[in-house]
Amino acid sequence: MPALPARLAKPLADLLAACLVLLAVGWALSLQRQLGLDLYPQQFFAGVLFFALPLAFLTLPARRTPERGDVPLYDLALAALSMVAIAYIAVNYPDLVLMIFSRPPELWVTGLVVILLLMEALRRATGLALVLIIAAFLLYALFGDQFPGRLQGRPQNWQLLAGYLAVDSNGVLGLPMSVASTVVIAFILFGVLLGITGGSQFFTDAAMIGMGRFRGGSMKISVLASGLFGSISGSAVANVVGTGVVTIPMIKRDGYPAHKAGAIEAVASTGGQLMPPVMGASAFLMAEFLAIPYSQIVMAALLPAILYYVALFIQADLEAAKLGIQRVPEDQIPDRRTVLVGLHFVTAFAVLIYLLFWQRYQPERAALWAALALCITALIFGYRGLRPTLANLFGSLARTGRGVIEILLISAASGIVIGVLNITGLSFNLTYALVQVGGGSAVMLLALSAIVCIILGMGLPTLGVYVLLAALVAPALIEVGIEPIAAHLYVLYFGMMSMITPPIALAAFAAAAIAKAPAMATGWAAMRFGWAAYVIPVLFVFSPSLILIGETGEILFAAVTAGLGVWLVSAALAGYFVDRLTPLKRLLFIAAGLMALVPAGAFQGALLTDAAGVALGLLLIATELMRRRAPVAGEDSA
Repeated sequence: MPALPARLAKPLADLLAACLVLLAVGWALSLQRQLGLDLYPQQFFAGVLFFALPLAFLTLPARRTPERGDVPLYDLALAALSMVAIAYIAVNYPDLVLMIFSRPPELWVTGLVVILLLMEALRRATGLALVLIIAAFLLYALFGDQFPGRLQGRPQNWQLLAGYLAVDSNGVLGLPMSVASTVVIAFILFGVLLGITGGSQFFTDAAMIGMGRFRGGSMKISVLASGLFGSISGSAVANVVGTGVVTIPMIKRDGYPAHKAGAIEAVASTGGQLMPPVMGASAFLMAEFLAIPYSQIVMAALLPAILYYVALFIQADLEAAKLGIQRVPEDQIPDRRTVLVGLHFVTAFAVLIYLLFWQRYQPERAALWAALALCITALIFGYRGLRPTLANLFGSLARTGRGVIEILLISAASGIVIGVLNITGLSFNLTYALVQVGGGSAVMLLALSAIVCIILGMGLPTLGVYVLLAALVAPALIEVGIEPIAAHLYVLYFGMMSMITPPIALAAFAAAAIAKAPAMATGWAAMRFGWAAYVIPVLFVFSPSLILIGETGEILFAAVTAGLGVWLVSAALAGYFVDRLTPLKRLLFIAAGLMALVPAGAFQGALLTDAAGVALGLLLIATELMRRRAPVAGEDSA
């Protein structure tokens, strides 16, 4: 079959990828206004897809293979067809958007082509799971009147539906594309530049210096490095693959069982999707959904994410103590003076934080200025003899364009879900149905929602998980009186827990493959290491003090008692404090920890529960510190 050779296809793909990023940078800097162009935002989103869809067909084969070789003729045809269809929408958008309900052939034919090509590109990028979910929504839009009870919807004409989803601001060119085309691209560019300038290596080296000389240093290095990288990454699985190839073998060499080495990497990488500033790109979309400043999302998400990593870090430390694992060998720890040179990388993050929180810049502009600061300091100081060349910096555009393809496709496809929810009334019907099933009880609804979130999140990337759950589940939680930001963080947490919850724990299974460990054993161990993420969301729903909503004193008290509770429960799950814990003591540690975790404002009388947990916890800690003893044969060592 005729094909475009790989040596020609790669430069073409790199050109499309670079143009995609340059277009996004230009829009973020408002260059279109300086050029006198008066464009709808949807025309810009269509411009991004103009490069993204053909790039997907040039770089993603129809059948998954380790590397893309020559590009077959049918993929070239699909790439060309996608460019023609999207260019038509971009150029004629002002007229097409007014003709949705008159259903002219030029609109619905073009819309149908775009939707089908988008679904195929999405299948290549993410697999069948998300495609099947979106197909189910499309079927509902067409045959909603066939569904029983409160789920019955308004059936749509397929020609109207194709045009509506393709050009309306509630469809493919809607809110998710708005965030992905601006903020996400800017932050991914920042992350790519961090990699090519040596910044990622600097943070790994810094983690090595900071933690390598303590017991179980390799495990703690994994927690820190994966958390840092994951906070700007858009995928838990990508984070596992990116950092796990280094950290998992290091952890195993220190003597950790293979399944635990994989599990802690999976949990650390998954946590990165919950840690500000990027949160797998969901932070920016959450701000748009809730119509509140991005900085408010970051502040709300910060304390729960810190508690998540505190729990993981404590378990890593206590596992090391229980197994007798010592520090990283001295010859593997970088020289301090060498690493100090890399402190200039902190400047870029300082610029980012200053512009976001003090100058109130738009996130994409702040990220671009931080990227510029990073490039300048890297060119001046370098790191470990590495200074990026202009060719490297230009190449970062192509790497960024390739790196955001999956997120852009997910965002565009998520618009289909949102469009169907709006045009059919399914969002209202589903909210009503969930509240009915929950019996109007917040506790029952939270439990039901957690299960739904984990099931729907299985196999989906972070942004896809959040968009789906924010549209389907969060409204039901808000309906029963839960704080909106707490509801959205709740669904994000439980959606992400699908990454470490068997039977489809993608992050845990990816880590198991690297660790050469049993997949299910790694998944169950990951659930134990990540226990905090199953508990903390429930707590901040009932007491928003954990998401920094309330009086300062109440927030500080909640943070301190929650920290103590996390320590106690983590010790119980590790089965070790200053020595191995008996089964009875483990139960007491768990009871004290859970009581201390409950914020004082969670319910009437919660202050007494909190105080009892703190008192019992401090008593247990004092008892253990005073009664150090040798291991007793026959005690639980799990």
